[in-house]
Parts: sequence; C-alpha cells; structure tokens
Amino acid sequence: MPTVLVVDDSRIDQRLVGALLEKTPKLDIKFASNGVEALEQIKKNPPDLVITDLIMPEMDGMQLLAEVGRSDPLVPVVLMTGNGSDEIAIEAVKSGARAYVPKAALSRLLPSIVEQLLTLCREKRELSRFLRCVTESESTFVVQDNDTQLIAHLLEYVSGCMRNAAICEEGTEDLVCLGLEEALRNAIHHGNLELSSELREMEDDELYNRAMEERRRTPPYCHRKVHVRVSISNEGAKFVVRDEGPGFDPSKLPDPTSPEHLESVCGRGVWLMRSLMDEVTYNDKGNEVTLIKKAKR
Repeated sequence: MPTVLVVDDSRIDQRLVGALLEKTPKLDIKFASNGVEALEQIKKNPPDLVITDLIMPEMDGMQLLAEVGRSDPLVPVVLMTGNGSDEIAIEAVKSGARAYVPKAALSRLLPSIVEQLLTLCREKRELSRFLRCVTESESTFVVQDNDTQLIAHLLEYVSGCMRNAAICEEGTEDLVCLGLEEALRNAIHHGNLELSSELREMEDDELYNRAMEERRRTPPYCHRKVHVRVSISNEGAKFVVRDEGPGFDPSKLPDPTSPEHLESVCGRGVWLMRSLMDEVTYNDKGNEVTLIKKAKR
C-alpha cells in the first residue's frame, strides 16, 4: 500500500488533505507538523510521496524538498501554499518539486496529481530495481518524426542507468542529462530541421514553434532521424548523437562566454554541454557530437 506523508503545521489543512486523499483507495496517509518532524518519519519509514506546505516553523517546505532530494531522489514532493504565485511555482519546480498546488485548488487538482505521481514513482522504482542488475549497458536509439517529446523518456532511462552505475554524486544525474538533452534538441532543431539560431534569437516562441511544426511535416526535414548511442559502465558514460542534417563547421561556433555573446542564445547549448560533461567533440561534418562523463573517483 503506497504511503503518503502530509506535512503542514495547520491541523485543519492536514485534515483537509487527508479527506481529499481518502477518495483515492488503498493509501496509507501519515502526518507531520513541520519539516524536522517529517524527516524523522522519513528516516524511519520512507514514504512513496510527500505533500508539504511551504511556510512552516523550524524547517519550511523548500528546505524539506532539498533534504528529501538528497536522501531519496525517487520520492516525489508536492509543494502547496496558501499564497500562490508564478514565481514560487517556478522556484519550486527548479528546486525539484514534482508539482505545485495552491491550497485554493487542492480539491480540484491534488487527487489526480497524487495518483499520477504514485504511478510514475512505482514505474521509476521498478526500472531502478531492474537496472541494478545491469553492470554495463550499450544501447542504440533512433528518434523518428523529430519528436522532442520522446527525449524525456530517453533521459529517464539514461538517468536510471547512471544512478545505478554510481557515475555521479547521488542526485546529480539530472545535470548530466541536461547536457545530453541540449545535444538531442540541437540535433532535432538545428540539425534535422535546420532551424537557424537567428530565428531563436528573435525571442518569438510562437514563430519558432510554428516553423518547427511546419518542417516536421515537410520533406526533406520530416524524413530525417536522430541516432543516439548510449554506453554506460562503472568507468563512465558516453553519448553519441548524430542527426541527418547537412551539418556545420564546429570551428565557427561562437564563444558564448565572450562579452559580445553573453546575451545571445546561439552557442549557449554547446556551452552548457561543455560545462556539464568532461569531453565534448564534434565530427568533421558537424552532424555528430560525442559527450563523455567520467565516473567520479
């Protein structure tokens, strides 16, 4: 039976959340009054999901979110607050929260969010348990239709493999995946679809997205694929991403750290890859990039 830990210094709000979750069958609901008390419970009996208020005495929701992320990254955390804002929501998600729910919308949003996250958590734990049997893996993926939605699934697989190979410090696999994500998006957007960086610089997301969807339906762009090779062992991880576009001259990539390019979008993805990986190299044609992350020592 999945366990959900509700953390809130208000007994009334605890009862409110508990009543909402009772509508979801077969849940074991626990309560804590602040982050310190919650951590004590988590150490004794790790829950499958944590729902926490933002503002609490002794340890607030953001601090608890950080502690849970360090102790068990697979436990999803939902942040709730009575004083919601877009800024708080963005900060919460950047800090690792899987969802953010204003208390005014709890009855409408919380039950479905909890159900979805528990399903996702179970799938992640099953994948993690399976990947513990894998000591070394080499996989090849082909992304068809230039569908960026497939990237998340590939990154989830890579993150699990890296976590079980203990390549990075615990909880930092997602940073490596961020570098890989940039390579994949570059391969689709700039490689296969030949969308220019200048178009991105216009800061018109609607125009950029419209151009992307149009090219996904138009030859020759729509027939191109992205090929990905993933090799992971205790020694480290190697990712080779190749698109079927015309390529480019890697030597002409601008330096995003130079003063004239600090505000530019162009080249920032490459800078991010180089910051998060140990090695980043391109082939002569410029349509294949190899990323290497060495295991921690």
